[in-house]
Amino acid sequence: MIYARGPAAVRAAQRATRTIPVVAIDLESDPVAAGFVRGLAQPGGNITGVFLDLPELGGKQLQLLKEIIPRLSRVAILGDPVLNAPQFEAMEAAAQALAIDVQRQDVRVVKDFDRALDSARKGRATAVLILSSPFVYSQRAHIGALVIEKRVPAVSMFSEFVAAGGLLSYGPSVPAAAQRCGTYVGRILQGVKPGELPIERPQTFELAVNLKTAKALGLTVPQSVLGRADQVIE
Repeated sequence: MIYARGPAAVRAAQRATRTIPVVAIDLESDPVAAGFVRGLAQPGGNITGVFLDLPELGGKQLQLLKEIIPRLSRVAILGDPVLNAPQFEAMEAAAQALAIDVQRQDVRVVKDFDRALDSARKGRATAVLILSSPFVYSQRAHIGALVIEKRVPAVSMFSEFVAAGGLLSYGPSVPAAAQRCGTYVGRILQGVKPGELPIERPQTFELAVNLKTAKALGLTVPQSVLGRADQVIE
């Protein structure tokens, strides 16, 4: 049995074996488009697990931003051009549905974030949305300090980013998704073939808001958002 977390790990497992069962948690990829599985209901092959519904998540993040910033008309999206390609596509589709213009900013290394945030401001983006990746997660404290310094409202997937200074986060609970993967591991060890276990979507999502950051940016977070928040930092 192989437990793979993240697109790079899933790809490595796929290249290593087509027979050993792989249970994956991947919040950055479309599993069908990436070639990991043949279909969501019947994955086939040796890979199954929990993958995120990217368009649905992007639409929800933008809707929450619009509740806090009603004048929102242009958003800068920051991410890795290769790893985050499916997320970029899904986010651009969600923004178009909400009549929000998108300004794409590619970030590959730490110094790119400073440049990208400056470009976002020059391009008159009202807010920035930072796509998820292991690299971004590892740099959350640095990115949080930058968005505060440059006075940019920023949203990401994970609540740890909000604790570091981001305005808002909305995304799946990683522990809950990992628990679902554990259930799949148990079923496979009992004899169920991974190709017969449908791809799951995360069932638990968390909303976090940093009121301290909102105040520094001159924003008022409406009660409609606060009432739904799982975590509020004051």
